[in-house]
Amino acid sequence: MSEIGIPWLLPTIEAWQLRVSQGRAPHAVLIDGAPGVGKRALAAWLVRQKLGLEAVAAPPVHPLEVPEFADLHWLSPPEDKHSIGIDPIRELIGELALTSYEGRGKAAVIEPANAMTDNAANSLLKTLEEPAGDSLIVLVVDKVGRLPATIFSRCQRVTVNLPPKDESLAWLEAIDRTLDWPAALALTGNAPLAALAIAERVDEASAMAAAFAGLLAGRGSALELATQWAKLEPAFVLDLIAGQVQTCIKRVQLGDMAVAGSEFPESVTRHIDRRNLFCYLDIINRLRAQAPGSYNLPLTLESLLIEWSGGLKTCRNRFGPGELLPGTVTG
Repeated sequence: MSEIGIPWLLPTIEAWQLRVSQGRAPHAVLIDGAPGVGKRALAAWLVRQKLGLEAVAAPPVHPLEVPEFADLHWLSPPEDKHSIGIDPIRELIGELALTSYEGRGKAAVIEPANAMTDNAANSLLKTLEEPAGDSLIVLVVDKVGRLPATIFSRCQRVTVNLPPKDESLAWLEAIDRTLDWPAALALTGNAPLAALAIAERVDEASAMAAAFAGLLAGRGSALELATQWAKLEPAFVLDLIAGQVQTCIKRVQLGDMAVAGSEFPESVTRHIDRRNLFCYLDIINRLRAQAPGSYNLPLTLESLLIEWSGGLKTCRNRFGPGELLPGTVTG
């Protein structure tokens, strides 16, 4: 698809431009927000603007294209790993200390920053506090709770909020008016870029969401569902489960004010301890942050769906911080 501007990021861009014009632009920025809201597009815009590669009036765009420039470094986990170790961070620190090739300063993006190991994060602290030369470091965070407080204290935090539903729909319909965008948004918690990712699979995702909710209501077999879903892409399945758990949390918190069309009526959710819901979501998010090959998907899904079908009665008591459900780690 051709590039399309992301309008809900414009207020953030305008605030940034004001800081730049007043000489108050930070040297370290931490971008957080819901998955599928455009955090990486914003990061790309910030570093391109810093290096003079972006017109000031141009908005961030989708799809993301990582800029290639001598003074820009974009750091992500290697394809065969799910974390960013200390060696790539040390190499990045060394690169930032060098003189700018084009004389416009240096820039770096680390995404997701929550994938850094503890040693990697600690090695970055001094650079965040006292950057070498004229540099900008942008950290993109997918899981806020996975990042040390010492990182937060050294960055200017920018939170990207979900746009209103009508704005999301208008943006998506401008891309393609033939797809069922309301259903896609409902399945992704109103995250426009996430809705784009499942646009061609809305019927499949809707059926999966209904089956997942059915387990909580005592319908269907967790083992049969796990067998079916193990044949699909892990990211697609885990993203869908996470979205449904988030919807269930909203239903518990907001009651009748929750999003219309929820698969979770009060008669189903009233027996779930809200703390167990957050425990369960945390487990799923930790799995989403891992490389697919680092765990046994069939056993993982069995554990997740059996726990869910049982109403999450044991989640918080049996699985503490940093632990996963039985069978999730291959070793």
